[in-house]
Amino acid sequence: MDDSILKYVSQADEVWHAGDIGDLSVTDTLKKLKPLRAVYGNIDDATARLEFPLHNRFLCEGVDVWITHIGGYPGKYNPNIKAEMASNPPKLFICGHSHILKVMFDKKHDLLHMNPGACGKSGFHQVRTMLRFVIDGDKIRDLEIIEIEKRV
Repeated sequence: MDDSILKYVSQADEVWHAGDIGDLSVTDTLKKLKPLRAVYGNIDDATARLEFPLHNRFLCEGVDVWITHIGGYPGKYNPNIKAEMASNPPKLFICGHSHILKVMFDKKHDLLHMNPGACGKSGFHQVRTMLRFVIDGDKIRDLEIIEIEKRV
């Protein structure tokens, strides 16, 4: 956790984390600043898995949001979520795992898919990224890609 991330955290109403937390000091720091919604990722240990769920589904204003770590993307969803996605899709689906920033509209399920990439200093990603957006009633707007820095 560094000041470049915390600058954006301080500007947010809430922080949503799509897993691969690593050290719980990360989420402890975030929780001190803003409300946090998170899921655990495949690198997270038993302690993180006790604190955070595999799936976090909730209503934010008028938007049904589903956050999970290994979710896939439109046309290639994780087999473990395909049935739920088909029968009860959210309006906003957020996942992590690939560490590759990707935002796509899924026409088949009428939802917005987001993967914020990764903003940590560890991992194979070349650019540290985050997403910032506004939920206003049932609308998702003002999506912004934040590139923190290129890793060297």
